[in-house]
Amino acid sequence: MPVARPESSDSRVIAHVDMDCFYVQVEQRKQPHLRGQPTAVVQYNSWQGGGLIAVGYEARKDGVKRSMRGDEAKKVCPQIHLITVPVARGKADLNIYRNAGSEVVSILSRKGKCERASIDEVYLDLTDAAEKLLKETPPESLESIHEEVLKSHVLGLNSNGDDNHKEIVKEWLQNKNGDPRDKLLACGALIVADLRLQVLQETQFTCSAGIAHNKMLAKLASGMNKPAQQTVVPFSSVKDLLEALPIKKMKQLGGKLGSSLQVDLGVNTVGDLLKYSEEKLQDLYGVNTGTWLWNTARGMNGEEVEERLLPKSHASGKTFRGPSALKTLSSVENWLKELCEELSERLQTDLETNKRIAHTLTLHADAYKTTDTDSHKKFPSKSCPLRYGAGKLLEDAINLFQGGLREYMNPMGNQFCGWKITNLSVTASKIIAIPSGTSSITKYFHCQDPGEKSDLLSTLNDSHESELKMEFGGEQSTITHDESETSFDRVDLSSGHESCSTSNQNELQPKLSIKETKINHLSNGKNIRSNVHKRKPTKEKGETSSILRFLQTNSSQLGQTSSAMEGGSLTKSQNRQTTNTWGYNLDEIDQSVVDELPREIQEELYALLPRKKANMVKRGSSIAHYFSPK
Repeated sequence: MPVARPESSDSRVIAHVDMDCFYVQVEQRKQPHLRGQPTAVVQYNSWQGGGLIAVGYEARKDGVKRSMRGDEAKKVCPQIHLITVPVARGKADLNIYRNAGSEVVSILSRKGKCERASIDEVYLDLTDAAEKLLKETPPESLESIHEEVLKSHVLGLNSNGDDNHKEIVKEWLQNKNGDPRDKLLACGALIVADLRLQVLQETQFTCSAGIAHNKMLAKLASGMNKPAQQTVVPFSSVKDLLEALPIKKMKQLGGKLGSSLQVDLGVNTVGDLLKYSEEKLQDLYGVNTGTWLWNTARGMNGEEVEERLLPKSHASGKTFRGPSALKTLSSVENWLKELCEELSERLQTDLETNKRIAHTLTLHADAYKTTDTDSHKKFPSKSCPLRYGAGKLLEDAINLFQGGLREYMNPMGNQFCGWKITNLSVTASKIIAIPSGTSSITKYFHCQDPGEKSDLLSTLNDSHESELKMEFGGEQSTITHDESETSFDRVDLSSGHESCSTSNQNELQPKLSIKETKINHLSNGKNIRSNVHKRKPTKEKGETSSILRFLQTNSSQLGQTSSAMEGGSLTKSQNRQTTNTWGYNLDEIDQSVVDELPREIQEELYALLPRKKANMVKRGSSIAHYFSPK
């Protein structure tokens, strides 16, 4: 549901920049001979010529619409050029368009706070830049104004003809007695026009823009005059803009909420909402939504521009229409494999390029039942902590799908038939930057074989797998996860190799893995490291610190203690020391846990310890059991 946010009392300058037929422009840049020609981009499937996903303005003039198939578009416009979207893994590959969008974002972000809303649209908060321009070089002091600015559409101004239009716009821009808030918008118009020209010169792409005092109005204005134009919404024109605007054209009112307003209240335009008080709307739609509707009718919106140059999530999905709908678990698993491989590649690229990590994997699906009338029930979305690697993504995605399918079909339903999947997607979200000043996990094995645990993905998965537990069968898919273990301050991304340097303090401590560090807090409140500090061992040059060193030290201490006890010469101070000494029980060592240790340490352990008796302890015991207090 919409969220009501109070609008700041300070004047803001917000712009929404929208690329013009972006997919078509990207293809025309690749093939310059297509410029000026009727062009459309179609999906890769060949049925009836493919579905149109972008139509150039030249083709639109001939009557081509996005709702058409390729064959129908050729009948309407025989000279049209149909360009197929690149294909990878049996589905559309949009990377070429994503990369082109990144080029545009890098330019638009030069003047203010920038929020990338999608592949081809961006929000800009230009308030600071506009205030600076108004203070240093106000529009009224300019001797000449660029023609691109004079072509701006300012709502509420009446003009006849191009020359007359430019003169009226220039007069509005340089009005000394105008509303101070409109003067800021005029500065915003100068800045946006300059940015649009930079985009054209550096990328060969044109874009349109809306300039207003909030995101909602800027979004509405950007699509009013296309292509390659900009529209300004002065404060005095807000009421006229919204009064006749169809309710379904307003963002977040195109679905059920907008339909409810039409059916229940007879509201067909945004202006019709002005007839209802805030209290009435709150009674009907709740306090939050009611306030949001009341503010929307008056053009008020306090949503901030979030500074984000990179996408906040990565998704890979595919639609299966008609006979291509998925009907078996094996077909779903095959497509999940393709989707997870694409998602894994994008996550890896984001990790290496932007030093960001995704934390949540979500599976979405659209389905319907073929065996009963309960087809309106939605397929539940399922989420779990994200593990890096295509194989692990696939494993978790399959589990999420199966959990959702059980819930969708009900406990008594047949989970293997009677359903069809029409849309399937996997999404990686909660993406955060890795903290700076990190180092590799191999530091905790102190210069071991670089080939072991050298991959950053091993670090990520060790962290996420620490307490991974998934529950399905009619219940919401959940995974218990100790956030304290998801620590990435040990991962070194500043170089391509592991760092073996340690501080003096670290040299005095055995190097423990993430899992072993947690065990320190589970062993009856005692901490292995605390005993190491008490012993204050010295480290010879070139000596390798390992768990073995700790075992050797304790083994020798245990032997000394045993001899002293047999001779009856154990002193009181020695008795206190023995109380805090850690030991280990050879009979309780689980081979499966030893196998998880690095190979180098395994060999040293086998050389030091006698072979344990088989099947002496149940599987699932932790390494903490080997260091129980004596």
